[in-house]
Amino acid sequence: MKSCYVNIDRLTGVLELQAVEDIKIGDFVISELDKGTCLGTVVSEPVDTVREDLPKIGRKATEQEVRDHFQLKEKEKYAFDFCKRKIEDMGLPMKLLSTEYLFGGTKLLFYFISENRVDFRELVKELAKEFKIRIELRQVGVRDEAKIVGGLGNCGNTVCCRRFLNNFSIVSIKMVKEQGLALNPSKISGICGRLMCCLAYEYETYLSLKKNFPKIGKRVKTPQGEGKVVKHNALGGTLSVQLDEGKEITLALKDISAAEQPRGAQPAAPVDKGKAKTDNGRGQPKDRQQNPPDRGRQKNGGNREQTAHKQSNPGDRSIPRKNNGQKKDNGQTARPVANKEDTDQ
Repeated sequence: MKSCYVNIDRLTGVLELQAVEDIKIGDFVISELDKGTCLGTVVSEPVDTVREDLPKIGRKATEQEVRDHFQLKEKEKYAFDFCKRKIEDMGLPMKLLSTEYLFGGTKLLFYFISENRVDFRELVKELAKEFKIRIELRQVGVRDEAKIVGGLGNCGNTVCCRRFLNNFSIVSIKMVKEQGLALNPSKISGICGRLMCCLAYEYETYLSLKKNFPKIGKRVKTPQGEGKVVKHNALGGTLSVQLDEGKEITLALKDISAAEQPRGAQPAAPVDKGKAKTDNGRGQPKDRQQNPPDRGRQKNGGNREQTAHKQSNPGDRSIPRKNNGQKKDNGQTARPVANKEDTDQ
């Protein structure tokens, strides 16, 4: 099976499609996509592929179909202005970005952005009454807005999403830290306000280059003495080490070795398996284990001593104690614990 790349439109971008016979660069082809029937231009020669889940090119478009399609494209400007005017008249909290006629005039798409959910049912009725065609409004995000509108990035070039990116990959702050970039929002954010997509391009390369690097803060040995790692230079293959005397030096990775033990640290004591098991709550050491009967007898003995102490002063019994509205466990008043010797008699 062969596949080729086809340029569909600004929002969809370039897609890899299953090729048909006699396809060459520059041909107009028709394909069925998620949003409907689309017309695209072949931008690469067909090559063999192992992918089996690719959408298939339906057929090549005729010259008349291509002319009719471009005539529909000329009407998109009027559709955009009409929809924008209706949005202003209805006072809807939405920003219109683009309009698109699908191949054959089967559907008219309107792309907009909004912070909240918008009830545009009345707007759809007005658009359907004006254009006499199936209308579909699609809400997109800020990254899609940058892809549709376009602009210049921090590098001075056209943003990647407008030039060649089709799917937005996940970009995290971890990628910024791994590449040693400053956490300055104006430096690492694109025109959409999100992290720049290009931060993910070299992330895997940095991970492979820093695979054998000691972590930041780890103590290492150098020819000038011991110190801790304070900075990585993955592309140069060097590290910055701050020595114990305060001096900072830059060395190659081959000149650095891990320190055997931090200065001033005591050697770790061997861990007793039985003690470790006790610390995890799975058991108790033998010296801490007590016989449950002894524990109960000791507790009862303490209660007997307290009871005997209370009974030694008969005047205390005449003073009633308030319960503050709280009941005992069984809802009954507490009784003094009887002496075991009296019980035995």
